[in-house]
Amino acid sequence: MALEAVEPTGQEEKPLEETVVKVFRCSKVVKGGRRFSFAALVVLGDHAGTVGIGYGKANEVPLAVEKGIKDARKSLHGIALLGRTIPHQVIGRYRATKIILVPASPGTGVIAGSSARAVLEYAGVQDILTKVYGSTSAKNVVKATLDGLLNLRSKEMVESLRGVEVEAVKRW
Repeated sequence: MALEAVEPTGQEEKPLEETVVKVFRCSKVVKGGRRFSFAALVVLGDHAGTVGIGYGKANEVPLAVEKGIKDARKSLHGIALLGRTIPHQVIGRYRATKIILVPASPGTGVIAGSSARAVLEYAGVQDILTKVYGSTSAKNVVKATLDGLLNLRSKEMVESLRGVEVEAVKRW
């Protein structure tokens, strides 16, 4: 008996888009000269609350990117958003990198560096302020940004965790 995939009614799934954040080149010296290998850091998302990051390595750039996309598809995460921004301020950490994500008023845009911007835009955040402390390595910043986004909690999540009703806070 084959199982059929059932789509949720009322919601249409957006197609996933990907972007290459950075391509890393590594060289190894051998008898005939240098041998290069490449690694690609890729962000995949639907601009509506789903995002994943992937890392692929190969001897050629297109193969590395393809492997990175395949890796990103395996690690897709749902993000709690509040309209165009995030529900509250949060700090994301990964190794020597710390990033602070602050919700912003409508029309602010994504104020972030290129690595963090890729993750935030593909997650669907349109208004946010960020500041990176410590290491600014692309790999660390991307992972710290994802950590911050995964630590977000919506009002409904907090109510169910605490078992109480939280009164609504008027934003802007």
